[in-house]
Amino acid sequence: MAIEVESPEELGYDAIRNNLAESSFSDMRLADHGIESDVSDLLLQYGDHLGLPRLRELIAAEDALDPAEVIVTAGAAPALFIVATSLLAEGSHALIAAPNYATNLETPRALGADLETLELRFEQQWELDPERLEAMLRPETRLVSLTYPHNPTGAMIAPEALERIVDAIHRHGEARLLVDETYRDLAYSDPLPAAASLSEHAISVSSMSKTYGLPGLRMGWVACRDTRLRERLLAAKEQILICGSTIDEEMAARVLERKGEIVPIIRAKVARQFEIVREWIAGQDVFEWVEPQAGVIGMVRFREGFEVDVDRFYETLLADHGTYVGPGHWFGLDRRCFRLGFAWPETEELEAGLAGLLAAAAKAPAPA
Repeated sequence: MAIEVESPEELGYDAIRNNLAESSFSDMRLADHGIESDVSDLLLQYGDHLGLPRLRELIAAEDALDPAEVIVTAGAAPALFIVATSLLAEGSHALIAAPNYATNLETPRALGADLETLELRFEQQWELDPERLEAMLRPETRLVSLTYPHNPTGAMIAPEALERIVDAIHRHGEARLLVDETYRDLAYSDPLPAAASLSEHAISVSSMSKTYGLPGLRMGWVACRDTRLRERLLAAKEQILICGSTIDEEMAARVLERKGEIVPIIRAKVARQFEIVREWIAGQDVFEWVEPQAGVIGMVRFREGFEVDVDRFYETLLADHGTYVGPGHWFGLDRRCFRLGFAWPETEELEAGLAGLLAAAAKAPAPA
């Protein structure tokens, strides 16, 4: 997968001065969030297979879920994996909104599922049409997978549209709706309800990585009200992990206990950085985007009619300007567009990276 081979971690952070490729808030220390990290007295036993009860209570409380309906996982990626492997088999139909990131696409493919993508388009403001989604459902559909707020575009879906999709899935009977809600706390207006709170046929996945800037704290979860499916998800987790890390779960609980203090600080930085990019977009005529409605990323592209050698552009961008973005092919899109992450870098790095984008574009004219 290109996004894995070409990720900043693989390239090496020392090779990048202005990292605009990340899809999360700035990497943080627990101390940055005011968290006491002394765990010397913590008993390192096998933990509750569902996850630390106190942590599940914190996760469930916001969405009127029962803590027993939450399964803690080592980040969102294992949650997505156990959902796919619990629902899909060779020949079963999976409907995945795209563009998307590799985890949501490659696991169904590896299982031999009949994977169909519901394409979201720049020209349509990355909007998802619930009627089109409903028309694409088949008798053999077992999984419909969405990510809102959307990665990689920052697009949102209206609550009534989400509810219509949930209703369609419920009437289908055999399918389940998966919504990756990792950026839900970073909506610029009211956040969406957790999908799992709307129906037993819906599954919510989230993590501590993106919003809290804690990807090294391998902590995520899957929430589901369907008892039989939840038992299958737990069995899958037990086969892979047995249980989670006692230390990680304790640290995650301490962070969420202070969520009311932490999230406003995070949102304030996101808003400041977002405004910098908005002003930059408005002040030049090389790039454009559909303005994000949530999260810390947006999908930027060269304006129609701007001729550029895209390969030379990306090479020059990194080599001469130390700036890195997520090129479109990471998400199955044209390389004339790229994902821009604006909340991971510090302000001066963001501004330098934006300047580098324009300078690199000027140095990479299309061949005659």
